[in-house]
Amino acid sequence: MGWAIAIHGGAGDIPLSLPPEQRQPREEALQHCLQIGVEALQAKKHPLDVVELVVRELENIPHFNAGKGSVLTNKGTIEMEASIMDGRTKKCGAVSGLKTVVNAISLARLVMEKTPHIYLGFDGAEEFAKEQGVETVDSSHFVTAENVERLQHAQKANIVQIDYSTQPLQKGTKKEEPSVANGDSQLGTVGCVAVDSNGNLASATSTGGLVNKMVGRIGDSPIIGGGTYANELCAVSATGKGEAILRATVARDVAALMEFKGVSLKEAANCVVHERTPKGTVGLVAVSAGGEVAMPYNTTGMFRACATQDGYSEVAIWSAS
Repeated sequence: MGWAIAIHGGAGDIPLSLPPEQRQPREEALQHCLQIGVEALQAKKHPLDVVELVVRELENIPHFNAGKGSVLTNKGTIEMEASIMDGRTKKCGAVSGLKTVVNAISLARLVMEKTPHIYLGFDGAEEFAKEQGVETVDSSHFVTAENVERLQHAQKANIVQIDYSTQPLQKGTKKEEPSVANGDSQLGTVGCVAVDSNGNLASATSTGGLVNKMVGRIGDSPIIGGGTYANELCAVSATGKGEAILRATVARDVAALMEFKGVSLKEAANCVVHERTPKGTVGLVAVSAGGEVAMPYNTTGMFRACATQDGYSEVAIWSAS
């Protein structure tokens, strides 16, 4: 048994031709955040603290669809969401509809620790943030020129991008339209899972949602058992098409297969991703209590990174083959 950590920055139809000027900053960001997590685990920090720390950092990097990089709704507004879960206690917290909170993941943890509830959304979540004194800014802080352009592209084509890291879907049809030609829209939800040398587990996920989503839409990232789950066996954070992840209860299903069928983490994760969800819809990162890591995806690629106590480390987007 040893510590392990895995992070993701979105799964989807990421083109192999993604230009270096778009690929490298994201790879460097993943490596940077991975190192932060590794150092925290080496310093004996609890996995709950580790996943919050790493996801906060990812939220502050505009190359991903969370925090500063959050995409815009069909009204040109920001609605961020996140969730966090501790494996041993199964305590968890979630938030949706945030417009001014700098780090959604930290507010989710405060919901877990400071309220009798699990989930707060929209005006109630914003009011709670003010009561707790968390850092807030004017919502214009989150609106980047890149995301304004992405919204304009989506609205001009009358499309809703099902997940920021996947191709958009024509409204009212099943015909897929091409994403932004240069692949710059190929990034998404962020997440982190970690286990320490004592087998304590935690998971955290954060997102800005969908490009051109309806105001009020809630995806899988803040849903416990959908995009985030942890128990005494494993911790899971999912990314991809939110509606597909919700239908398949992806994160919980990985844990359930381990719990009720007694399979390994990798077997469970591969089963959920490759056998129980439609191709092109999902990726996930997961760790087990024993320090095993799994990062399967059924999309073209997934921005991901992991490290283990035995010295293994990886930052990748596509399959090695």
